[in-house]
Amino acid sequence: MELNVVGAKPVTVSEAVFGKEFREDLVHQVVVAYRNAGRAGTKAQKTRSEVSGTTKKSKKQKGGGARHGALKAPIFVGGGVTFAAKPRSFAQKVNRKMFRGAMVSILSELNRQNRISLVESFGVEQPKTKALVAKLGELQAEGRVVLVAENAPEALFLAARNVPYVHVVDVAALDPVSLVGADKVVMTVESLKRIEEWLA
Repeated sequence: MELNVVGAKPVTVSEAVFGKEFREDLVHQVVVAYRNAGRAGTKAQKTRSEVSGTTKKSKKQKGGGARHGALKAPIFVGGGVTFAAKPRSFAQKVNRKMFRGAMVSILSELNRQNRISLVESFGVEQPKTKALVAKLGELQAEGRVVLVAENAPEALFLAARNVPYVHVVDVAALDPVSLVGADKVVMTVESLKRIEEWLA
């Protein structure tokens, strides 16, 4: 199959990467796993062994009412928590085949919905936001835009950082969450070929 390139000849791409059917179940599982991997389990409470204080017996064994030892026990104010919550990992296992399958499914669906635009280059040699905005205007890229480049130059990152909802990503750092949430994905022909090598 062929994809159109803005201002250049169409390029031939693999049907196995840009022509697969959309697998919602697989994409959902991979997106959820990817987002969960970024979660930090920060909830933490202290057990009676972790609370600061002495473990000395608080009073005499006899003659003082209820018998008790250390005041770090859970029944006392300031004592430890009985079943204390601890930080945990939210990571879910996703093997390489599943991840690649989800990426292929997302790219194929983006292609079917005409949400992928190809360019020879972004033409941003200097870190000028104005030049990038003009380029995006030519491509009719509106909303949440993901710019994909192979070894993206620093000038492109600097030019895009002040433009709302425009995200520059290198091919090596391409992730399913960015692609799913994008209204438009603009990538260079070089990055397209690199993605094709990776997923074919």
